[in-house]
Amino acid sequence: MSTENLNQVNAADTETGSAEQAPRVVAVSKNAGVLDVTSLVLVAVLIAAGFILNLTVGKAISAIGIGPEFIISSFCLAILLLKPNAIQSLVIGLIAATVIQLTTSVPGADFVAEGAASLVMFAFTKSALADKPVMPAIGSFVTTLISGLIFAAIAIPAKGATIELFYVMLPVIVGTAFFNAIVVQVLAAPLKKVLGR
Repeated sequence: MSTENLNQVNAADTETGSAEQAPRVVAVSKNAGVLDVTSLVLVAVLIAAGFILNLTVGKAISAIGIGPEFIISSFCLAILLLKPNAIQSLVIGLIAATVIQLTTSVPGADFVAEGAASLVMFAFTKSALADKPVMPAIGSFVTTLISGLIFAAIAIPAKGATIELFYVMLPVIVGTAFFNAIVVQVLAAPLKKVLGR
């Protein structure tokens, strides 16, 4: 082989080796992990619907000893449908708490209760139950239960009440959790289908 041909082979080998050793570059979308306008509109519509239902259907049902909290159902559905990250889930919970301030008996307590509850619902969307058909019911039941217990823990001392008030509130909290579980379970699948999620 001539010197010129040998140099050409060496050059080709060098180029091939460089190409093989070149690091891979992965492009990351700037919008990754960001809720788009459509998602934000969906959150707003669900929470607004929950608020209206609280003022109408909720008032009627509360007469039988169940205090439904449709706004909790609404943010559970929003987290189920949109699958946001933890921070976004927390923001959705705090938005819901802000709306609840219009009707709450203990201002401020819902920011703690719904903030924590939204993270519980987020945890369910990342758990082993995430793809199970009954996850909407289980997740929303536990989420509502935790929200109610936190609210009670804040409300009872804030009102200067005794532990007896907790025993009065507990059946209402559990009943509300069951009610929300049914609402979310019934609505989750149709909404996913309609929204293509």
